[in-house]
Amino acid sequence: MSPQGAHRLVIVLGDQLSLQNPALQAADPARDTVWMCECLAEGNKVWSHKARIAVFLSAMRHFADQLRESGWRVHYLPLGSHTHDTLDDALAATLSEMAVDGLRMTEAGEYDIQQALDACASARGLPLEVHADTHFLCTRDAFSQWLEGRKQPRMEHFYRRMRQQTGLLMEGKEPAGGQWNFDADNRDSFGRDGPGTLPAPLSFAPDACTQQVIKDVERHFPDHPGSLEHFDWPVTAKQAEAALEDFITHRLPRFGQFQDAMWTGEPWLFHARLSCALNLKLLDPMRACADAEAAWRDGHAPIAAVEGFIRQILGWREYVRGLYWARMPDYRDENALEAQQPLPAFFWNGQTGMACLADTLDGTLRYGYAHHIQRLMVTGLYALLLGVQPRAINDWYLAIYVDAVEWVELPNVIGMSQWADGGVMASKPYVASGKYIDRMSNYCRNCRYRPDQATGPKACPFTSLYWDFLDRHEDRFAGHPRLKMQINNLRRKSSEARAAIRDAAAAHRQDPGAA
Repeated sequence: MSPQGAHRLVIVLGDQLSLQNPALQAADPARDTVWMCECLAEGNKVWSHKARIAVFLSAMRHFADQLRESGWRVHYLPLGSHTHDTLDDALAATLSEMAVDGLRMTEAGEYDIQQALDACASARGLPLEVHADTHFLCTRDAFSQWLEGRKQPRMEHFYRRMRQQTGLLMEGKEPAGGQWNFDADNRDSFGRDGPGTLPAPLSFAPDACTQQVIKDVERHFPDHPGSLEHFDWPVTAKQAEAALEDFITHRLPRFGQFQDAMWTGEPWLFHARLSCALNLKLLDPMRACADAEAAWRDGHAPIAAVEGFIRQILGWREYVRGLYWARMPDYRDENALEAQQPLPAFFWNGQTGMACLADTLDGTLRYGYAHHIQRLMVTGLYALLLGVQPRAINDWYLAIYVDAVEWVELPNVIGMSQWADGGVMASKPYVASGKYIDRMSNYCRNCRYRPDQATGPKACPFTSLYWDFLDRHEDRFAGHPRLKMQINNLRRKSSEARAAIRDAAAAHRQDPGAA
């Protein structure tokens, strides 16, 4: 506890925008001051999408206003008001001007930021109280205890434990519906007729605060990728709750069945668009899960859809955060497959003849968004098959999506998408040929390449690279229980066919931008 009458500076980071923030809960508005800061370095660590920068800054400014209305003193440093590149430099400057007895914060979501703020406080000789982040449903300590002694941790085991602890989708000690996981029911594609009329997600027109943010982003980050023309993300808790209600009412019933499907020109489909609000702490994860569960119990949405949605939040989201903290700081540099290919330039401009990548990148650059299958099985799959250096593709994901924060992005990219951790996050690499994309979308219908061809003028680069990936890593995965069949299929090909595939893949790898 703070000494009576002590004046503390309460650090609130850009992804801690909740009045339930434990550091705020422990503070006293009559004595303490909230400190918030916008820094150029946060937009320049990676070449951030303009919409990603804008959503953070707008949400921060709206939250600062909410704090002031709630009676807090807020020391807020917007872009252009100071010359400090980093948060710790800006904090040090504030501390040289403001007399405080100590600092208080909720644990940072990013390893480097926590290290830098710890060092800043230590250098000033000030105590820094760090509170556990109660936004998450599993603490870092609890995850570490669960992880201890497990040679092969798996999300499914963790998810079942979280279901039991929270009571979500449980009937006593048994899972609701008689099974833990309905993933097998959630893999449909739209077929040739497409998704039909889609319920457009609720959008939020930029208010005066957000309009000013957009101007500031264009002024301070003019050369950054992406567009702000379509910016309509929720930037307050009230808006986030409205977005949740809109999703549950209009899209949740069909979300599960079609969560893996893709369609040209339709970036949203039945997806929630809530990950950004969750990651900024504008939306409580238990609230999102409980409201979804209520929709099933009320007969509004099928259990397969609700379970799939809850698994993404209660399972994957909590699991990747635990793995991030368990494996940092070395996790970001893991490269089990020794991939060294540079990231193709078209990832930043979308200019490629591969229809699946062109559509996914177009939506990404327009909105700062792509749904999870576009990320895993289009951009991620291509980078994995091409052999892109994992840190390079991870930095791209961290830069380009509005919901990207390091604790969620890094395990999903390094571990799941690129298998760079050698199987800690995912039991096998998510590898597939162009036929998978053809099955789950209409992308291949009007593409110049054919998903069933690995060589020749119409060979699909995904298919050429898929067989080449298996060829390059044949020894590594020959005994893998989940890849044995694919390796056996490779071995049925003649030596001449395999040589032709290697040549096709090498030609594409030499100049991927030509595709």
